[in-house]
Amino acid sequence: MKLFTFVLTLMATSTVSAAESPAWATKDLKAGIIGTDTSHVPAFTQQFRAHPEWRIKVVAAFKGGSPDLPTSADRVEKFAATIREKYEVEIVGSIEELLQKVDVVLLESVDGRPHLAQVTPVLKAGKRVFIDKPLAAGLEDARKIVQLSKESGTPFFSCSSYRFHPDIPRLRDNPGVGKVSKVQASSPFNKLEFHPDLYFYGIHGVEALYAVMGPGCVSVVRKAENGADITTGRWKDGRTGVYYGPAQGEKNVPAIRIWGSEGTTDSKGSGGYDGLVKAIAEFFHTGRPPVNPAETLEIFEFMTAAQLSKERNGASVPLVELRK
Repeated sequence: MKLFTFVLTLMATSTVSAAESPAWATKDLKAGIIGTDTSHVPAFTQQFRAHPEWRIKVVAAFKGGSPDLPTSADRVEKFAATIREKYEVEIVGSIEELLQKVDVVLLESVDGRPHLAQVTPVLKAGKRVFIDKPLAAGLEDARKIVQLSKESGTPFFSCSSYRFHPDIPRLRDNPGVGKVSKVQASSPFNKLEFHPDLYFYGIHGVEALYAVMGPGCVSVVRKAENGADITTGRWKDGRTGVYYGPAQGEKNVPAIRIWGSEGTTDSKGSGGYDGLVKAIAEFFHTGRPPVNPAETLEIFEFMTAAQLSKERNGASVPLVELRK
C-alpha cells in the first residue's frame, strides 16, 4: 500500500510539473552562447535557469570578443568566468565546436561588426538563433543576415528588451487617447565606436517606438535640441514617430508617450529582461520569430537615415533612398 501511495504521489507530482510547462515547451533544448562581452550573458543564463518549465539550459559558450573595442575586450573574460563558475557553462574554443554541443544559439557579441560572420555557420547548421542588439553594425550586413536566414531556411530574430515593456500591449492596442497622432519613445543616448549613433542604445527607444506604431515610416529628420537628440519619423498614414535621446542629467522622461485627439498617456512601470527571454524561449521551441525580419530591417533603415540626416545638417532623409 505504501509503495502504491508513493507511486501515485510521484505520478501526481510529474503531472503537475508537466502542466507547469507552457504548451510550446515540447522538449529539452541545449543552448549555446556566442560572445561573452555583455552583461546579458549571465542575466539570460540565469533567467533560463530560473524557469525550468521552459526546458532550455545554457550549456556552452564561445568567448569571442573584439580587441579594438574596449567595451568588448574589457568584459569578455569577466562574463565568461561568471557563467563558467556560477552556472557550470562550458567555454569552448570555436563556434564550430559550440554548434556540435547545442540545439539553439544566443549570439550576444556586443560588437555588431562580427555578427554576420558569427551567425553564418549557425544559420547554415540549421540552428535557430537570437541575435542580440544591434543586429549588425551596418544596414548592408543586416540585409545579408536576413537573406542568409531565408536561403538556409533557418529562422532568427533580433530585438531590444524594450519591445517587451509590460505596458506596450496597452499602448499599442488601446491607449485611451482617441485617434493617435504622435508616439515618442525614449532611451539613454549612448554611442558605441564603429556603429551609427542610434545602433547601440538608441535602438532601445526605436524598438519600443516600432512595437507601438508598427512599420510604415516614410522619412526621417534628426536634430539636437537643448542637449537632447531627437529623430522624428513620418509614417505613411500621417502619424509621427519620435526617438528622444534625453539630455545629460534629464530625468523623469517616460519610456513611451502617446498623443491623441483626446489627450496624452505615458508608459507605466519599468521593463526588464523577463519578457524578452521568455520570447526567446518560445521562439527556440516553435521557430516562430516574434518580430518580423522585415520590420527589423526597417528599424535599421530608420536609424541609418537618422545618421544621414545628422551628416546632412538635419535634412529629411526618405527611407526609400536606402532601398535603391
